[in-house]
Amino acid sequence: MTTTLTYGWAPEEIGFVPTLQKGLRTLIIGAGEAGRALARDLERVRDFGLAPIGFLDDDTSKRVVRRLPVLGALSDLLSVVTVQRVDVVLLAIPGLPAEQVRVLATTAARVGASVRHLPSFVSMLQRDVVGTDLRSLEVGSLIGRPEMHVVSPEVQATITGRRVLVTGAGGSIGSELCRQVNGFGPERLVMLDHDESNLHRLQLELTGAGLLDSDDIVVADIRDASRMRQVIADVRPDIVFHAAALKHLPMLERHPCEGVKSNVAGTLNVVTAAVDHGVGRFILISTDKAADPTSVLGATKQLAERVTRHASRRSGGTIVSAVRFGNVLGSRGSLLHVLAEQVRNDEPFTITDPDVTRFFMTIEEAVGLVLEAAHLARGGETFVLDMGQPVRITDLARNYCRQLGLPEPDFRYTGLRPGEKLHEALFSSQEDRRQTSHPRIFSTWTDATDPDFEDRLGALFEASSRNAVDEVRSALERLLCTYQPAHDEPRFVLAAPYPDDY
Repeated sequence: MTTTLTYGWAPEEIGFVPTLQKGLRTLIIGAGEAGRALARDLERVRDFGLAPIGFLDDDTSKRVVRRLPVLGALSDLLSVVTVQRVDVVLLAIPGLPAEQVRVLATTAARVGASVRHLPSFVSMLQRDVVGTDLRSLEVGSLIGRPEMHVVSPEVQATITGRRVLVTGAGGSIGSELCRQVNGFGPERLVMLDHDESNLHRLQLELTGAGLLDSDDIVVADIRDASRMRQVIADVRPDIVFHAAALKHLPMLERHPCEGVKSNVAGTLNVVTAAVDHGVGRFILISTDKAADPTSVLGATKQLAERVTRHASRRSGGTIVSAVRFGNVLGSRGSLLHVLAEQVRNDEPFTITDPDVTRFFMTIEEAVGLVLEAAHLARGGETFVLDMGQPVRITDLARNYCRQLGLPEPDFRYTGLRPGEKLHEALFSSQEDRRQTSHPRIFSTWTDATDPDFEDRLGALFEASSRNAVDEVRSALERLLCTYQPAHDEPRFVLAAPYPDDY
């Protein structure tokens, strides 16, 4: 039954509102002075890539603002976003209570829309530039393609009413996963991390209280196999999203044993517990650096993919799959955060090499891919988002400055780090690219088996437990025929300042 609003209409009665310009369909929360100014700027500056289609506002006297309809009250967000197929929700009400912001963000996430805040005018005057403010939303010019929202309506059926466990929940990807999963109405969302501060921050954001008195907040280390068995036996999740990992390339080149302990042994601990306790779906977060790896990061993540595939062959009813990311814009320590810090400090941009390229994703795209993979997975696949053409980092930095109205940047080239590629690939030379039912998501799957896999894996774990660095490197090469460590001398001498994360 359709509910009639105080406006005298229901969202379904208005009909689909066409956009007057190209870009992501954008709903503005607040038709006051800030909202009107925001709509004006979005119409004037098409480079933002956001096409406003209307407003939500609790003032029932407002019907049309700047030729855009007021589509309902704030409480009508879910129905309006659904009917109007909204991609982005912009909050333009200064001083909106944090609890209401949380409710709006959670509601929008239920149908795959992202929520952005109007940047503080004062912070813009102070050049307090951050990688996630409004001006960085024109990601098309940054990543070389339009931003994609890949979550299909079927994803909600995969999550709603299910018990979901997220490992690495306090990290950038893990916390965004928790936000979006929470918006789909799971029966229970359990957030696991070894960092209690991250868990405290996440609980405060999702619930409005950070009392840390819930069984849904779990402090645990994925390296502890018995603890993983205990947690999964207690929670009995239907879905596990495994986001916990070490991910900074230069750190793992220096400390490869730690990479093995977390990325390989930790993954084995979690997936084994999931399979043994009949979890319905297990989704591993991987990286494009796993394709023909030249770094310890890439090698350990490719090995994590192999561990999950190996588990899928004996999993019984558990569907086990992996998802590869490119570099994620907006995650902690990512390129945009470093560029923003260097802008604040009036420093030149430090780039490894003038020709280095990367595949880039927004954090919303990355999480959307994970959720879609949970729906598409049939077992044993590795999913990859079609990320278009790789982007030169120097071009991204120039576009970033152009959008912020900054002068042409100065660059300081620092040289590729050990294990780092000049250009990444999405698929290994030995992998086939297959189309899925989603037009922008591909998969790869292999039948290759190694009869000595478990013995060699055991040898790798034994060497890492003794912190035998050279033995670990050799064991990785024996396990992965596509792992070719990069030992070339860098063309430049200084160390790069930003992590090559996924």
